[in-house]
Amino acid sequence: MNLDQNSWNESIEKSKNSVILDVRTPEEFDLGFIENSININIYDSQFFIDEIKKLNKKDFIHIYCRSGSRSFQACEIIKQFGFKNVYNLEGGIVEWKGKIIKS
Repeated sequence: MNLDQNSWNESIEKSKNSVILDVRTPEEFDLGFIENSININIYDSQFFIDEIKKLNKKDFIHIYCRSGSRSFQACEIIKQFGFKNVYNLEGGIVEWKGKIIKS
């Protein structure tokens, strides 16, 4: 499900078991990321699948990338593994107005 920034933030705050995934490359992640996010590069397909399988299907999975395209793809893939609560950040980190952590 695509959510705007406010709805995405509300969903994270409301869910006790929320996971934030950044599906960009490690290089992109190093330039700055949303607080508490885990970097799982969607372009590294085997690693991506292996890491997704480690997640709890009951968790609320919040996903973002640079602009929202890769994260939309990631949502579709993750739903195929039986996850029900999967949320894509519309506009990605490019349009993010919240805090960005620099590494």
